[in-house]
Amino acid sequence: MDLTSLRQQYGSYSLRKRELDPNPLKQFELWFNQAMEAELIEPNAMTLATVNPQGRPSIRTVLLKIFDERGFVFFSNYKSKKAYDIEHNPNASLHFAWLGLERQVKIQGKVEKISHAESLKYFLSRPKGSQIGAWVSHQSEVISTRSILESKFQELKAKFAQGEVPFPSFWGGYRLVPDVIEFWQGGKDRLHDRFEYTKQADGTWDIKRLAP
Repeated sequence: MDLTSLRQQYGSYSLRKRELDPNPLKQFELWFNQAMEAELIEPNAMTLATVNPQGRPSIRTVLLKIFDERGFVFFSNYKSKKAYDIEHNPNASLHFAWLGLERQVKIQGKVEKISHAESLKYFLSRPKGSQIGAWVSHQSEVISTRSILESKFQELKAKFAQGEVPFPSFWGGYRLVPDVIEFWQGGKDRLHDRFEYTKQADGTWDIKRLAP
């Protein structure tokens, strides 16, 4: 299939350095709120890239659940492939594609586990079905049929019907602590606006415009 003629002209928006917040977390919050206001589908969906001990990269889509000055939090099974990668190499990247606004955000940094208390707080806020789902799935392991998952789900649903679902010790949150954040705004004739924030030793952020 030849897709060379498939293209989209950007240029609905622009981005100038004077418009940027000096704090990239504040700039991200601004753009994230605009993505929600634009009613984009799953604005908190982000691609997470990790690398295994053999140097082989892997990507998947996860959901951002918390972000603040400390970083960007997502949740996972601690025995998954992504968890294995992170355990051996904490360097990772996140990518948000808000194409309805002709925007991308790329974030690089190191990943760390959040506290047990933070993970528990989020787990208790989840719907009961999602809580049970965390117990059912041995994430990334091979299974023969879907019916195995469904049968296990129904078994646990009946078991916990009259009480709370216990918090699984093998599940919880990760926080990517950023040191580089790039904001990309699509531009006419492929002259996109790109600004990269790099964290300095004193905690401030240096901002540079990048060629598209």
